[in-house]
Amino acid sequence: MSDSNRKSNVAELAAFGGSPAFDQPRFVGRPNIGDRARLFERIGEALDRRWLTNDGPLAKELEAKLAEFLGVKHCVLVCNATIGLELAIRALDLSGEVIVPSFTFAATAHALEWLGIRPVFCDADPATHMIDPTRVASLVTPATTAILGVHLWGRGCDVDALSRIAQDRKLHLFFDAAHALGASYQSRMFGNFGELEVFSFHATKFFNSFEGGAITTNDDALATKLKLMRNFGFAGYDQVVCVGTNGKMSEISAAMGLTSFDALPTVVETNERNYRGYHSGLETVPGVRLLRYDPREKNNFQYIVLEVDEEQAGLSRDHLVALLWKENIHARKYFTPGCHNMAPYASRDPGAGARLPVTEQLARTVMVLPTGTNVSPADIATICDVLSFAVRHSTEVAARLA
Repeated sequence: MSDSNRKSNVAELAAFGGSPAFDQPRFVGRPNIGDRARLFERIGEALDRRWLTNDGPLAKELEAKLAEFLGVKHCVLVCNATIGLELAIRALDLSGEVIVPSFTFAATAHALEWLGIRPVFCDADPATHMIDPTRVASLVTPATTAILGVHLWGRGCDVDALSRIAQDRKLHLFFDAAHALGASYQSRMFGNFGELEVFSFHATKFFNSFEGGAITTNDDALATKLKLMRNFGFAGYDQVVCVGTNGKMSEISAAMGLTSFDALPTVVETNERNYRGYHSGLETVPGVRLLRYDPREKNNFQYIVLEVDEEQAGLSRDHLVALLWKENIHARKYFTPGCHNMAPYASRDPGAGARLPVTEQLARTVMVLPTGTNVSPADIATICDVLSFAVRHSTEVAARLA
């Protein structure tokens, strides 16, 4: 089929509600699998050893490889990033209040709330979508013990500015780096900033271990404390020296993590190809702005992030997401509605939105498109065609979606 015919057919489908553009959905966060044969070999080795958890050889191997890759002294694997955040909070002995962005996944705030610490929501920088350092200082109170920054989209928040504030105010500083594996800030890999950083290896991340995560630090004492705490506080076979929990990564998850690590260069290359395909396909579409990656840094290209200007596009972000879903393109709204509008935070501070105007705007305008090894260049061209058609025929599309 010629390119012009394909575009005509996609337009007809979008306009008149015929068969969707794809027979099978194209998802945001579809897992990258890697070499299945090698994965099954590793799982078989674990089964043969009958060593399935408790700091097994596969977990140790993955910790060592990640530490070397990131250039960090210590990598502490955990069963998931939420537990990783909770361990980090306990290891830093935090209390009272912690300043955190509202434009983030709920787990960032929930980890604090779960441990009896009040998350104090800070507005976002409109250019980066991340915590705005110019607003952080005004939120510090005598009860503030830390700043929790969140790196979004495989790009980093302003580490230097946050570090200065933390040092001046004598606050702890750590980072939710769930999106940031394999990316850099001023040529230094994420994992090395603040007192520690927490990564997610959930199945929807470009690097996954089914479920899992890691805490990285260059502080020897913190690393020792974290390793004790993730294993109930055991310092030996039957000696408990502190309160802990069960935060260990299983050998099966570590097998997947090692397989993902082997495939990392290929996945990043594919993500970059997809990013460039979207850039080419969307650069002339009015009202749709693709968030760019900094070519001076290492990037994982994990997310294809759009901001929708309703006035220019003639359609809201929600209209575009609804249309894409009808075409079996499972785009996602991020991060809607913002943590400050979720329970229990909304009822506790119903006026928070007035102090978080950028967060409110981003929650209305940001969306993420499918990428990863399950998405082809032809898929991307079709997705771009659907978006282009929708904007060109915005009045009719909006009416049909009403």
